[in-house]
Amino acid sequence: MSDKTEIRGPVTRRRRTTISGGGGGAVGVKQANGSKREDAGEKPPPYPAKAKTQEVSSRASNNGKVGKEKGQLTDSPRKQKSVVEDINQRLSCHVLQESLLSSASGYSNYRGILNWCVVMLVLSNARLFLENIIKYGILVDPIQVVSLFLKDPYSWPSACIIIVSNVFILAALYTERRLAVGTISESTGLILHVFTLTSLLVFPSACVLTVDSITSGPNVPQSNGSAVHCHVSYPGNLTHRDMYYFVFAPTLCYQLNFPRSPRIRKRFLIRRLFEMLFFMQLLVGLIQQWMVPTIQNSMKPFQEMDFSRMVERLLKLAVPNHLIWLIFFYWFFHSSMNFVAELLQFGDREFYRDWWNSETVTYFWANWNIPVHKWCLRHFYKPMLKRGTNKFLAQTAVFLVSAFFHEYLVSVPLKMFRLWAFMGMMAQVPLAWFVGRFLNGNYGNAAVWISLIIGQPVAVLMYVHDYYVIHYGEAT
Repeated sequence: MSDKTEIRGPVTRRRRTTISGGGGGAVGVKQANGSKREDAGEKPPPYPAKAKTQEVSSRASNNGKVGKEKGQLTDSPRKQKSVVEDINQRLSCHVLQESLLSSASGYSNYRGILNWCVVMLVLSNARLFLENIIKYGILVDPIQVVSLFLKDPYSWPSACIIIVSNVFILAALYTERRLAVGTISESTGLILHVFTLTSLLVFPSACVLTVDSITSGPNVPQSNGSAVHCHVSYPGNLTHRDMYYFVFAPTLCYQLNFPRSPRIRKRFLIRRLFEMLFFMQLLVGLIQQWMVPTIQNSMKPFQEMDFSRMVERLLKLAVPNHLIWLIFFYWFFHSSMNFVAELLQFGDREFYRDWWNSETVTYFWANWNIPVHKWCLRHFYKPMLKRGTNKFLAQTAVFLVSAFFHEYLVSVPLKMFRLWAFMGMMAQVPLAWFVGRFLNGNYGNAAVWISLIIGQPVAVLMYVHDYYVIHYGEAT
């Protein structure tokens, strides 16, 4: 029984102290030890009740401090780790990365370098302009250009060609009308169309070669087209209005219903007109001030066959020639053609694409002159492919036709046939193969630009040299 009471006594007292005291495990243990003394017959020490409560509260506070110290000990490694990481982040300044100019970096924002190139180009050309003015003085004379038109008003080959071209236009219209009503057969119509086109090519050259004048005729007056956008069908389109709209429209490919813009934008029209007038004067001034003296000074090295001086003159001519070509491109393909298209409310304004990004020669020739490209594609390239012609042979045939017309447009006005333009165009075929086969990306684009910058002044110098030799005996 005494064992049972020893066991039960402390249990009951431990429960009481746990429920009533709430001072933690240490108080319960202390009271349990005291109960053992009572069961053993020993008297407990005479502590008053107030002292007991103070002891309990002090022990509870000590337990709380011990718990806080344990928590601080467990949290201190985390705080130390976070402090170390913070210090590492503050001190770390290196990451795994590539240099910006490396291809692996993927960097592509070179706007500042482009601006630098523009500044350097302006400064270098400013030096050339200043050198030209110091050496030759002011050579720009707009009156000289106007005097060419007033000097011999009755001997304007271009004016004669423009007037007589209406005969070929009407001949083609009436031939198509006869075909529409069935008056003549298709074979007869084909023969008449071939004869009309042949006459259209022969007559200008005969007119220029027989009329003793080198003046240029006035621009063709532009028509404002039809204001009524009505859809027509064959043969309802065989009218004078429709025929002359196609003649003046900035396109070489005919279709029954051209895309039309809803209205004429007057501000757009005025801007294009201002650009036409400004760039025309700029072209004339650059030719008189920069091109003509450089070409005249290039004749002696070509006559003496001084190769080093020839290369020097060629490079000196390349800059103004290329600049004039770029200005002419903007003046003709953007300002002039948009002006005419706006007047005629012609909706298709894709006269050029991004040829400046050309990585191949074929891409350049297919995108810098869209009207001619569409004509060659529609009337030469695709028909040859449909007949089973090889793709390379079809491309070569297109270059051959283009070379013929380039030579035609240069040789007839100069009244001499040297085939420099023809050979230059045909040289594009092996150049296109080489660039497409061995050069890619930026290298191909650089090759295209070099061919444009160097190739054109070579042809210019060849024609000018031969012209001076033929007409003036010795080049001066």
